[in-house]
Amino acid sequence: MFKDESLCNKLNRGEFIITAEISTPKGADITKTIEEARKLKGIVDALNITDCPMANMRMSPIALAHLLQNHLNIETIFHLTCRDRNLIGLQSELLGAYALGVRNVLALTGDDPSRGDTPTATGVYDVDSIGLLKIVNSLNNGYDYSGNKLESSTEFCIGTTANPNDLTEKAIDKLKSKIDAGVAFIQTQPVYDEDILFKFIKKIEALNIPVLVGVLPLKSYKMAVNLNKKVPGIDVPEHIIEKLKIKGKEEGINIAVEFIKNIRNNVGGIHVMPLGKVDVVADIASRIDNMEFKLSEKKVETN
Repeated sequence: MFKDESLCNKLNRGEFIITAEISTPKGADITKTIEEARKLKGIVDALNITDCPMANMRMSPIALAHLLQNHLNIETIFHLTCRDRNLIGLQSELLGAYALGVRNVLALTGDDPSRGDTPTATGVYDVDSIGLLKIVNSLNNGYDYSGNKLESSTEFCIGTTANPNDLTEKAIDKLKSKIDAGVAFIQTQPVYDEDILFKFIKKIEALNIPVLVGVLPLKSYKMAVNLNKKVPGIDVPEHIIEKLKIKGKEEGINIAVEFIKNIRNNVGGIHVMPLGKVDVVADIASRIDNMEFKLSEKKVETN
């Protein structure tokens, strides 16, 4: 569908990529989701469709990704977790997604069901994220998990996650194993400290893999404090917390824009997590140096 404009081709050309997460509905009506996604057409290179995040039941990410692509001709990245499907189910879902034209996948282990809205559900976890990456790579090479030849192979653009705040040897070794499993790009956890990010980039530069840096705009002083206290792997520096305490919500957008300006020449792109506020993505994109031309150009193409 997207030919030379596909996500992987853009990454291979070294373009600065913008992706954004979009909320999946807890119900069968996608009207609101389509309208949210429409606001991001021409602004993002792809939309991330989450897979029952935090183990809360939502619509199938594959179905939604397919529908958004068909309705809006906007590229998507569907998340796939190991939590809800066994080895047969994972492979079946992947083949179905590819047949539906959804060609970008982010492989995740998945949150434990006990954290979500159906705590009695059983987590499957036949494999972890590394095992899932190997499965997708195997399908790309024309074989199933058991080594049986497929009637036709896939060509997924495969993504994985990383946490720049964790530079331990164990974390870096795990990331290397993911890259070896055929990964084409990394999307990171939210980062707020440039020094931490650059240390991470330096640590993995030999892997030669595009990094899309997670950007979670801070809505308030309270949100920043809660992230530090309650979300493992996220570190909001004290000087940013103080700025938010003084200036409030608008400063959160300013902080995100300044951060992106400072890192954009060193990374493959950004992955914005707007927490349901898609207008934030457009606001951030429009305020980045030289981004106005990119936005104008894309809008002309999609008229």
